[in-house]
Amino acid sequence: MDIVLLLKQHVGAPCQSIVEVGQKVEKGELIAKPNGLGANLHSSVYGVVKEINETAIIIEADDNQPEKFVKIKDTATNLEAIQEAGVVGAGGAGFPSHVKFGIKLDGGCVIINAAECEPVLGHNIKFIEENPEVMVRGIKYIMDITGASKGYIAIKTKYKKAMIALAKLVKSEKDIDLKFLPDMYPSGDERVVVREILGVVLEPGQLPSVAGAVISNVETVKNVVLAIEDRKPVITKDITVGGKINGNQDGVIFMNVPIGMPIKHYIDLAGGYALNHGELVIGGPFTGKRGSEDSTITKTSGGVVVAVEFPNDSRKVGLLACECGADETRLREIAESMGATVVATEKCKRMVEVNGRFRCDKPGECPGQAQTVIALKQQGAEIVLAGTCQD
Repeated sequence: MDIVLLLKQHVGAPCQSIVEVGQKVEKGELIAKPNGLGANLHSSVYGVVKEINETAIIIEADDNQPEKFVKIKDTATNLEAIQEAGVVGAGGAGFPSHVKFGIKLDGGCVIINAAECEPVLGHNIKFIEENPEVMVRGIKYIMDITGASKGYIAIKTKYKKAMIALAKLVKSEKDIDLKFLPDMYPSGDERVVVREILGVVLEPGQLPSVAGAVISNVETVKNVVLAIEDRKPVITKDITVGGKINGNQDGVIFMNVPIGMPIKHYIDLAGGYALNHGELVIGGPFTGKRGSEDSTITKTSGGVVVAVEFPNDSRKVGLLACECGADETRLREIAESMGATVVATEKCKRMVEVNGRFRCDKPGECPGQAQTVIALKQQGAEIVLAGTCQD
């Protein structure tokens, strides 16, 4: 089987290969380094380098795949271990963690974002249920690195098993508290987390560091612990496969799958397609992107959703875009798949422009959209396709 390891699985420029075609590589071996901002890339399998192109290193995997992996080199600090391991924001952002944690908080706080906000996805909560102690050890490591004096684990109360498991552990930790997030989308947005946990309202474009905070999601923290304690590079990913899956529409969770594997492999393992399915979405239903059976698992792949078929609708459509849900490009893609004609576009009333990008000024506090819908109708729209998160 061919393993396709994309050279860009992070914020920044693509990595540069340090291996050659025909070279034998081992699981965990460093195969590409960042050119500027980025993160190290390691082989997720034992095999032979089959091809190197502008976007990926393709490895023909051996039939035999031992569990043993090449450990990252010795480092002087835990932050350097995180850098060597190629840890990035696993929740989708892909920001290199060694850069994020390079801040000195001087008494601020570290927050683990355990919102598991996207519908269908469930692998983060499953990991907490089975390994709550990893979250506690991980937050301590990040607090030590950043100089934070306080740690918070933010979770929705509906995840009772995970919540209880964490509560038992943090009970004896004087500097770590469990905090609760509202059961709404997007409670996992960083600005919502800061607002709900710290009571600080960040302006659009402001980072959590303005509030003296660093935020990381569950799987990122897991990878931090693996890098420091086991010297393990980021070569696996936890994913959820859901949607129109044969017999498993609630979703099937796969832990520690090799990065670079084709998503079709896990759709088949989950039960295969149900009849009359639609597109494949990589990520969650709200913010995921269209993929194909050839799409591969990356460091930031949260899930695979097999969607329902698009309705056949050739009417004129108006698009209502939002930062928290589908953007204009994604909505246009959906409209075209329906056979509709896009005649107008508007943005949610909460959207404001910051440095050339439109952002929500109050994520999770959705306004009525009557005026916007009227504006779309006046431009000829017969139906509205909305990407807003709540309304």
